[in-house]
Amino acid sequence: MTEILASAWIVIIGFCILMYVLLDGLDLGIGILFPLFRKQNDRDLMVSTILPIWDGNQTWLVLGGASLYGAFPQAFSLLLPALYLPIFVMVMALLFRGITFEFRLKEKKSFLKWDVLFFLSSVLATLSQGIMLGSFVKGFQMENGVLAFHLFTPFNIGCAVALLFGYALLGATWCIAKTVGHLQKTMFRLAKLCLIIVSVFLFLISLWTPFIDESIRHIWFNPDYMYKLAVLPFITGLIILYFAYALYQRREHILFWLAIGIFICSYIGFGISTFPYLIPHLITIWELAAPPSSLLFMLFGALLLLPVLIGYTSYSYYVFRGKITKKMEY
Repeated sequence: MTEILASAWIVIIGFCILMYVLLDGLDLGIGILFPLFRKQNDRDLMVSTILPIWDGNQTWLVLGGASLYGAFPQAFSLLLPALYLPIFVMVMALLFRGITFEFRLKEKKSFLKWDVLFFLSSVLATLSQGIMLGSFVKGFQMENGVLAFHLFTPFNIGCAVALLFGYALLGATWCIAKTVGHLQKTMFRLAKLCLIIVSVFLFLISLWTPFIDESIRHIWFNPDYMYKLAVLPFITGLIILYFAYALYQRREHILFWLAIGIFICSYIGFGISTFPYLIPHLITIWELAAPPSSLLFMLFGALLLLPVLIGYTSYSYYVFRGKITKKMEY
């Protein structure tokens, strides 16, 4: 019973994290692209594309963190102190990014200070997430009852830079679908550049990952599973190739979904490399799970809450669909 409930909760938490990465990733990507646009009107239009939806996107992060605390409290108590620095930087960056949304709307003269803060907070939040991603892939060691690892390793930094350009790709493709004219043309060029860089990083990190831990190498190079697992990089390659073709054909509405496809494939690869560990490569999800009664009690609440949250998110994106041609305020 515990294994079934723990597996159900790891799926729920994984889904919440994926939704946050995809939805808030496009918000962060727009902030990352800010310095490349000198005209205030361009930056105003970029912010206007996400203004009605940005705060709801972060709900998925809150739900994922709360679910981890409730379903795997021991994992939460081990991971939080170990990852305190990147988590603190991420939370503070997200806080200041939220402040910039509000103050930009009230500013009458000098937007520059808020735009700089918006850019810096977006970059710092993204880099912090990338550092944590790399740490999870590499795994942890236990010393005197606490997790030990090296935070700023070349692999972690590589993951952080890859995520930076990945979010920029999400932001650029989102703006392509939401804008017209000069801003859209510029975003097409930026999307092309980001796609090239993301593809290179995906290739390098995919080659690098199996060699950072023996257990990961055993998964990907196991003769019994190698040919089945090869389907994932093959599909990812096809998506990238079609992405390049869609950019050439200026198919503006499909680009964002193709960027999502790249992220989903990468996320599946991350799951394959780390499963069944919640603290790679030390403790499995079943060893860290809360008592079955707690897992079952929370599961009823999650099954009620998730459809509401999915419905609200879908409806908000549906209501604010269409092109943005002028600055939006609220």
